[in-house]
Amino acid sequence: MNERDFFNEKEEVKKATYSCPFCRERAEYDVRWLKRTKKSQLPRGANELDRARFNKSRDYLVRIDDMLACRNVRCRRRFEIPSSQSVVFI
Repeated sequence: MNERDFFNEKEEVKKATYSCPFCRERAEYDVRWLKRTKKSQLPRGANELDRARFNKSRDYLVRIDDMLACRNVRCRRRFEIPSSQSVVFI
């Protein structure tokens, strides 16, 4: 079974404050995340290995956006989100 069979997926937008590495201006950006919540029951056709994986799994967020565009009108350069954290457990 695939991991997606264990979770319900929903897209979320969270605000975060970053500074542009080129112009050094701080601004608030909307960052898209994919929220995966564990289903209430194990899907049909699961074997013992799938059952063990399902019991150990828990809710988490996966960051969709990796790049942001600077909000400064004079800059407008694209930069990578500086944190290396792309998965957050809830």
